[in-house]
Amino acid sequence: MKKLLLAEDDFDFAAILKQYLEIHQFEVVWAENGEMALDYFKNQPFDICVFDVMMPKLDGFSLAEKIVTINPETPFIFLTARKLKEDKIIGLKLGADDYIAKPFEAEELILRLQNILNRVEQKRTLNGNNTIEIGSYIFDNERLTLNHPNHIQQLTEKEASLIEYLYLNHNQLLKRDQILMSVWKKDDYFSGRSMDVFISRLRKYFNSDPKISIESVRNIGLEFKIMK
Repeated sequence: MKKLLLAEDDFDFAAILKQYLEIHQFEVVWAENGEMALDYFKNQPFDICVFDVMMPKLDGFSLAEKIVTINPETPFIFLTARKLKEDKIIGLKLGADDYIAKPFEAEELILRLQNILNRVEQKRTLNGNNTIEIGSYIFDNERLTLNHPNHIQQLTEKEASLIEYLYLNHNQLLKRDQILMSVWKKDDYFSGRSMDVFISRLRKYFNSDPKISIESVRNIGLEFKIMK
């Protein structure tokens, strides 16, 4: 079971959500405000955290800033009733792995949590190996090369970072701002144009394997597809 820290000040909502998470094999520690959540985080390890943004004593954003200084490797997501783009950008800049606006389907939250945990596990595996197989390619994240039986492509650090992020999230629809905040660390017009250029390059780098594609979904994002 994965241990989850839930910080949510709405008692009824938290009780229902906690029960649903436990049904799906999460061990849930619930904190009714940000200060309580911070105390829990300081004294026990967690696999993942879910923070409401608007909480008494310590809001979700301030809580996230503090936990990142304690353990930056612990993934976390925000829940909020507000749908302001500015809030979403703040959350992603703080390092959030996701940002979900209320109301939402509980099943959607479970899927997002599982995707994040799978990605964390894959990243640990990736960090323990210099190379990984991507279709018919071998990606070397230390030498910054993408090796194919017919050629070797030297990569820039940004290209390697983008390939790593896409691989860790392959076969999932990724929003543009997620990619930008994770790889470029900012979400502005110029970064968006830069990302488009890099995506075009990667399409060329992977065009020797028909089972690999980077498909764009208009006004949403893209998907790095690896067919078996």
